[in-house]
Amino acid sequence: MQSLFPDVMQPYVPLIKSVAMAILIFIVGWIAAKITRRLLVRVLGHRKVDEAVRRFIGAIGFYSVLAATVIAALGAVGIQTTSLVAIFASAGLAIGLALQGSLANFASGVLILVMRPIRIDDVVSVGGHDGRVDDVGLFATTLVTLDNEKIIVPNSKVTGDSIINYTTLGQRRGGVDVGVAYGSDVVKVMEVLLKAAGGVAQTLDDPAPAVAFTGLGASSLDFRVFAWSTPADFLPMLSGLRTAIYDALNEAGIEIPFNQIVVHNES
Repeated sequence: MQSLFPDVMQPYVPLIKSVAMAILIFIVGWIAAKITRRLLVRVLGHRKVDEAVRRFIGAIGFYSVLAATVIAALGAVGIQTTSLVAIFASAGLAIGLALQGSLANFASGVLILVMRPIRIDDVVSVGGHDGRVDDVGLFATTLVTLDNEKIIVPNSKVTGDSIINYTTLGQRRGGVDVGVAYGSDVVKVMEVLLKAAGGVAQTLDDPAPAVAFTGLGASSLDFRVFAWSTPADFLPMLSGLRTAIYDALNEAGIEIPFNQIVVHNES
C-alpha cells in the first residue's frame, strides 16, 4: 500500500503523527473538562449543594482535567512528563512566592465556600461595601449594589474583616428617630407612633413594632420607633414607616419642632 506521505516527508512522519495525536488529545481533553464541570455542577445541584460551592467544585474539576490533558498531550510528542512535573513544581513554588496575594485570595475563597458565611443572593456588608452577593469565585467575591453597580471584592478582604449578613436570619430591624414638641402627652405620642408603625404593610407582626422614649432633647422630646421586616422589604418598610409617622402625628395634632432662626433688624 502506497504511503500517504511523499518520500521526502518520511523522516517527519513520526513527528507529524505525534503532533496530530497531541492536538487530538488536547481537543478531547478540553471537551472532557467542560463536560466534567457541567456534570459536577448538575450532580451537586441535585444534592441541594449551595450554588457557590457547585461553581467552585466545577471549576476545580475543569482545571484538573485540563492539567492532566496538557501533560498527556506533551507526553504524546515525546516530552518526558516526569521531568516536566518537576519543572512545574519548581515553577509553581516560584510563582507562589510571587503571587502570595493571589494565593491568599484563593485560600480565603476556599474558606468562604467551606464555612459559607455568605451565599449567593445574600445581602451583605463586606470589605467596606454593601450589596447582594452575585458570585463567590476562587479569588474574588462579586457584589451588586442597590445602585446596580458591580463590585469585585478580593476574598482576602472578605475574610480579613467583619462580615455583616442581613439575609441569614430572615428578619431585619430598622428604627426611625422622631422628635415632638415639649408639652406633648408622652403616652399619647407613643400610642400614635405604635399605631402608625403597625399600619405599614411591610412591617412584621412578630416581632411586633415598638416605641422607646429615648431622651429630652434641646428642643424636642425624642422617641425611636422600631419595626421588623424581611430583608427584601427593609428599605420599603423604612420609607413607609417615616411616611406613616409623619401623617399620624399631623392627624393627631402633635407638633414636630424644627429649628428656627430669628433675625432682629436694628435700625
